[in-house]
Amino acid sequence: MSDVAVCVHCGAKNRLGTPPAGQVPVCGRCGHPLPWLLSASDATFGAEVTASVPVLVDFWAEWCGPCRAVAPVLEDLAREHAGKLKVVKLDVDRNPDVSGRYGVRSIPTLILFEHGRPAETWVGALPKGTLSARLAPYLRQGGGGEAAR
Repeated sequence: MSDVAVCVHCGAKNRLGTPPAGQVPVCGRCGHPLPWLLSASDATFGAEVTASVPVLVDFWAEWCGPCRAVAPVLEDLAREHAGKLKVVKLDVDRNPDVSGRYGVRSIPTLILFEHGRPAETWVGALPKGTLSARLAPYLRQGGGGEAAR
């Protein structure tokens, strides 16, 4: 996974870094929020799920066909909800500690985190429409807030 994000507004390539607390990555050219999609490891996981916006973690493996099917859906969601959603991918084969801690037994497993804590878990390769509908309550407030319930 690349640490470069392409701005959906102006097409500029931006190197993704860690934004200041309470902020999301923005384009250096036009200032619009960038799609926030990156990989994590057992060592970086805690820092990656603590963000100012909801964080959707994809527990996946290279050999998993359904995982490969859901990857473009997650990329689309990261682009469509730039500034409101962070997508983190965690390879379960290379990162067994975190996978075990969250009881991941089947992949793909998607866990949505708010304020560093799990809020929802979905197992399987969900179609884009279904996943969008399930994420909608968490994205309504523009990111960073508790879901409207």
